[in-house]
Amino acid sequence: MRIAGIIPARWASTRFPGKPLALIDGKSMIRRVYERALLCSALQSVIVATDDQRIAIEVQSFGGNFIMTRPDHPSGTDRCLEALKRCGEEFDAVVNIQGDEPYVNPEHIRLLADLISRPGSQLATLVCPIDDSASLFNPNVVKAVLGKQGNALYFSRQPVPYLRGLDPELWLKEHVFYRHLGMYAYTADALRAIARLEVSPLEKAESLEQLRWLEHGFTIAVAIADGASPGVDTPEDVDKLRNFFEKRP
Repeated sequence: MRIAGIIPARWASTRFPGKPLALIDGKSMIRRVYERALLCSALQSVIVATDDQRIAIEVQSFGGNFIMTRPDHPSGTDRCLEALKRCGEEFDAVVNIQGDEPYVNPEHIRLLADLISRPGSQLATLVCPIDDSASLFNPNVVKAVLGKQGNALYFSRQPVPYLRGLDPELWLKEHVFYRHLGMYAYTADALRAIARLEVSPLEKAESLEQLRWLEHGFTIAVAIADGASPGVDTPEDVDKLRNFFEKRP
C-alpha cells in the first residue's frame, strides 16, 4: 500500500498567525514536523499542504515537497483531500500529520500506517491513556471510548463514560479513560467520501469533526499510543519546547 504523509499548514491562526514559521531551536516548526515525518519508513511521500506562499518558500528552502491549496478549507481533512488530488501521484491512503506538533513521534505515524493498511480499514486514529484529573475534566482534551474490536465508539469533550455513584476524584482509579490524539489516517476512498458529508448534529454539539464520520456509519480504527506529542497553540508554547530532547528523560 502506498501511503502519503500530508501536513496541512495554514497561515491564519486566531491565537498565533504564521505559526508554521515559528522558530523552535533554530528551525521552523514546519521543518521540524517535516523532518520527523521523514523518519517514518511507512510513508512513501511527505507533502506540506499550505495556503500561503511564505510557508511554501520555507518548505522549498529545505528541499521539502509542498502543494498550494485553497485558503478557505474548513478543516485539515479537506486540505488533505485537495493535496491528494493535486499531487500527481497515486496513493492508497493518507496520514494527516498535525503541522503544530514539531516533535511528532514517528512511531505514532507508523501505528496509523499499520492500521490503515489492514484489510477493510476506512479511517484510523490514536489515543493514549489519561493519567491526571485535570486532563480528564478539561473540555479541550478530547476523550475517546473504544469498543472490544479496537474501534472508536464515541468522542466527547466530557469525561466518558460517566461513572455513576462514584466520586469523580476516584474515576481514574476505577476506569481507564483515553485521550484522543488528533492525527488521522484515511484510505483514499474514505477521504473522498467523508469530504462530501454534511455536518452532523453530533459534530455541531461537540464541535468534533470525527463525530460526523461515526454518525454517518464510518468505522474508525484506534491504536493506543504511549503519550501525546507536545503541540503549539500560542507563542508561549514555543518557549516551552526549547531544548526539547535535552529535557526528556
